[in-house]
Amino acid sequence: MRVKLWGTRGSIAVSGPDTIRYGGDTSAVELRCLGDHLLILDGGSGIRALEVAPETRRVDILLSHLHMDHVQGLPFFAPLLDPDVEVHVWGPASTTRTLRQRIARYLSPPLFPVRVRDLANVSFHDVTPGEFEIDGTKIAADLISHPGATLGYRLTENSSTLAYMPDHEPSMGRPEIPTKPEWTSGFALAEGVDVLIHDAQYTDEEYESRVGWGHSSTSHLAAFVSMTRPGRLVSFHHDPAHTDDDLDLLHESLASEIGPETELVPGTPGLVVDV
Repeated sequence: MRVKLWGTRGSIAVSGPDTIRYGGDTSAVELRCLGDHLLILDGGSGIRALEVAPETRRVDILLSHLHMDHVQGLPFFAPLLDPDVEVHVWGPASTTRTLRQRIARYLSPPLFPVRVRDLANVSFHDVTPGEFEIDGTKIAADLISHPGATLGYRLTENSSTLAYMPDHEPSMGRPEIPTKPEWTSGFALAEGVDVLIHDAQYTDEEYESRVGWGHSSTSHLAAFVSMTRPGRLVSFHHDPAHTDDDLDLLHESLASEIGPETELVPGTPGLVVDV
């Protein structure tokens, strides 16, 4: 798998001279898999600029959840309006409405002029915890700790593994992460993966006033990494209030906490990672 980050910011898109290096667009990650198949993780504002080859005839988008920063870019993603491209959108199931119905609440007036029913080439798939496969890529999905139904994903291609948890509070509001893996949100998805893309939104000081908001502090992320032991950690979902300089300091702190066993790769737009 070849991974490319297009949107790395969390909560809301930001712009300006202080957010150039770490980017201002919200969550969108491109995966090139077997046969150059295109998978996309989340549909934040970063998806707008994602490059799709003219010969592409199918695109699959895996949504972690339906907060605005993860779906706001969907109607600006060109293939959704291209009748020659088949688009499949996968996302967490609900007990009350289908994924199509919930996306339609955004893609309809007064929030947006284009309706879901106008997108004739788009199919929606409700995902429950479990395993499925897309064009040879094995995908495991499970609910993780974040307000509302939120999925983390583990993708496997041959012997390569990637876990994606952009919004995740593994401590579940506790002072410390549970010591037993089976009680820790996301453990089964992240255990031993080659690359873990994970929420790194708050410093420890910031987290104290944001418990239960669904995001990680640096010390909780370091503890989660120590427990799951990924080969590389790609930080993600940067707080919109954090400048590039703030994030440099956050990553220095995080690197000192996770130790040398896992390589820390700060998530930045345009970053390419081979898994």
